[in-house]
Amino acid sequence: MSHHRPQLTRAARPATFTVDAFDETGALQPTPIAGEHPLTIYVDKREILTIMTLGAAPEALVIGYLRNQRLLETMDDIISVQVDWEINACSVTTRHGLKNLDEKMAKRTKTTGCGEGTVFGDLMTDLDNIQLPHDIQISQTTLYALLNNVRIHESIYKQAGAVHGCALSNTAGEILTFVEDVGRHNAVDAIAGWMWLEGIDGSDKIFYTTGRLTSEMVIKAAQMGIPFLVSRSGLTQMGYDIAQRVGITMIGRAVNKHYLLFTGVERLITS
Repeated sequence: MSHHRPQLTRAARPATFTVDAFDETGALQPTPIAGEHPLTIYVDKREILTIMTLGAAPEALVIGYLRNQRLLETMDDIISVQVDWEINACSVTTRHGLKNLDEKMAKRTKTTGCGEGTVFGDLMTDLDNIQLPHDIQISQTTLYALLNNVRIHESIYKQAGAVHGCALSNTAGEILTFVEDVGRHNAVDAIAGWMWLEGIDGSDKIFYTTGRLTSEMVIKAAQMGIPFLVSRSGLTQMGYDIAQRVGITMIGRAVNKHYLLFTGVERLITS
């Protein structure tokens, strides 16, 4: 069965820009800094919102955003995604328009996301329809392998800081894709878009993020069908409650060989 791919631009922006700075001794230090660009999303010529982004994977970001907000149901709904940085805009053309857009925009909620964190509609009511696999496990060795692979991965953060990173891994701890952006939710959405574009199933994957595990982060992982959520940071009470509700294995404060396992204990095989 063929997998539909919309028409896409390839409009990645440079990840870093070099500027002059002076160190504590007064010496001039050319220093890389992270890019940040406004990108206004238009769907069928209707403005949806403006996202501040690094611009590394804008097409996947927009697709993942629309997917995670439940504004589009299948990849077949998308005809094209065209990014034009001269006007800082992304134009999405669909076959049938966005589903219940007015109703969902009326329920838009500002969240704790860096940059632009919003949830369209009442996604909480959809959580009970999400089924995550119960029979898949990973070992402590796999978790350590993932954390090491993230540590040695070449990243914009190492050059310039000021970004969040997210990775999608298989159950061997091997990184399948790694995305950085100025907001962690952008990085999540870009990976969701990449998964949708490539037809990647989330049921046997691990999602890693440098950011804290808030309610929206857990909801997005659940919507992507991913049973493992790992962060080097901490979590919020609502993130914890939702992880318990949907059955995600949530691991926080994960650095080197230290971690805290909060929910879904049965999926992690310890040594």
